[in-house]
Amino acid sequence: MKTNKIVYYISTGLLTLLMLFSAGMYIFNHAEVAGMFANFGYPTYIIYPYAVAKLLGLTAIWFIGNKTLKEWAYAGFFFAFIFAFFAHFMIGDGEQMGAVVAMILLIVSYIFNKKINNVR
Repeated sequence: MKTNKIVYYISTGLLTLLMLFSAGMYIFNHAEVAGMFANFGYPTYIIYPYAVAKLLGLTAIWFIGNKTLKEWAYAGFFFAFIFAFFAHFMIGDGEQMGAVVAMILLIVSYIFNKKINNVR
């Protein structure tokens, strides 16, 4: 059980650092992120709400005891990482590895969250 908790906290911690960095970029480096979103063909007005959604998702994963909200947070991150991967892949900028790393961390965090909470 102790090993499961260690793996959960390490993977979730690394995922958290990645998402905090991402949300920080969205908030504090808006001009560069807006250019990136324009290259993807995404509207730039979603940058700030997307940063807030990432922070809320992290809050749900770490602090909310409601299992349904936690599941929704994991699902939201799952779809965000899938979309990020394909957005980078389709424009060919070679930056899709961040999404792959985030997806791996997310899956490990999710699986070990289930293990430490004895959910099947």
